[in-house]
Amino acid sequence: MLEAEWTESDVYKNTVARFNKAAQTINLDPNVAERLRHPKRALVVSIPVRMDDGHIEVFVGYRVQHNITLGPAKGGIRYWPDVTLSEITAMAMLMTFKCALVGLPLGGAKGGVRCNPTLMSRGEKQRLTRRYTSEILQMIGPDKDIPAPDLGTDAQIMAWLMDTYSQDIGHAVPSIVTGKPIEIGGSLGREEATGRGVIYTVIEAAKHLGVTLDESKTCAIQGFGNVGTACAKKIAKIGCRVIAVSDMSGGIYNSKGLDVQELLDYAKGNKTFEGYKGGDRLSNKELLEIPCDVLIPAAVSSVITKENAPRIKCKILAEGANSPTMIEADPILKENGTFVIPDILANAGGVTVSYFEWVQGIQKLFWNEKEVNSRLWEIMSTTFRKMIHVAAEENVDPRTAAMISGIRRLSKAMLVRGFYP
Repeated sequence: MLEAEWTESDVYKNTVARFNKAAQTINLDPNVAERLRHPKRALVVSIPVRMDDGHIEVFVGYRVQHNITLGPAKGGIRYWPDVTLSEITAMAMLMTFKCALVGLPLGGAKGGVRCNPTLMSRGEKQRLTRRYTSEILQMIGPDKDIPAPDLGTDAQIMAWLMDTYSQDIGHAVPSIVTGKPIEIGGSLGREEATGRGVIYTVIEAAKHLGVTLDESKTCAIQGFGNVGTACAKKIAKIGCRVIAVSDMSGGIYNSKGLDVQELLDYAKGNKTFEGYKGGDRLSNKELLEIPCDVLIPAAVSSVITKENAPRIKCKILAEGANSPTMIEADPILKENGTFVIPDILANAGGVTVSYFEWVQGIQKLFWNEKEVNSRLWEIMSTTFRKMIHVAAEENVDPRTAAMISGIRRLSKAMLVRGFYP
């Protein structure tokens, strides 16, 4: 029954299909391949929470560890209405390959709670977080499994998680989570790391394609949360015109370019783009089909499908979100000349700087922001070039090349460690 639940979503099927394609290309050891198609462990928990009006509501939570061959499991926790075990399992698998691809000594995990954080008060979210933490306490630890923020969660939620774990242990354990506030051991540069990493890969893709990123080039970004806002700020800083952005309420479009700082201020004060006068309104679906040079889906999964892929008109598609493109859309995008930077590379900046934060916490020695960003650039740019090399060597698309690169490193480690018992 549990296996049926973790294999039912399109995201899971998408991830396994792409893994199978890469594994077949390199004739991966069938025993290694079979082990990597399944998570190591999955925990499903009930989370009773007393709401502000006094009634108790029970939420469902998950924590999945896919593989820990290379080191402790690492992965975010998302609070979102449509979270499922299958989706969380797929995201844990992607984290395994992502960490292996960029060379981190970490495995893949993911967690989530099925809830709508936008409708919850601060107190309700704190009580939810503390109870969820207590329910998954057996799985997490600074040497076992290190959570981080994801969709619907932030640094404050990581602070509550860290405090709950520390209260149980009896002393402060900052390295139990990453993406936490600076005041309790967070890393400079972590908040914008995922979006910054996306743009670092866009810069490398532009070099590879012979494209100059200047004011003549345009960018559209679906999603204006942590990742989308960081992408908008960084790509505007290097000179591109951001012509469209969106949040859950829909998007804003202006062919002449949007004022990114004005958008940030407006979104902060109003929570959505409703009433914003600096551009025309459009839907999230329409945003994806706007002609542009760079398209960044930075919201949710499965938004680019075989139905809308023929209408996507961008030169570079950088996947800021996890699994935003369905496998059936890949050949259509390739045929239309779109260069896709796959999610396991494009959004790896977050886990990379999370790794930096974990290392700094263990060493009790912290780096300045310039050093963090410099190390991030080195890893993202080097990994991009490695992906391009593998793509040429194996005659495959960049997505398959990225998967192959991660699988090879992981496979070697699994074979060296052997099989127990």
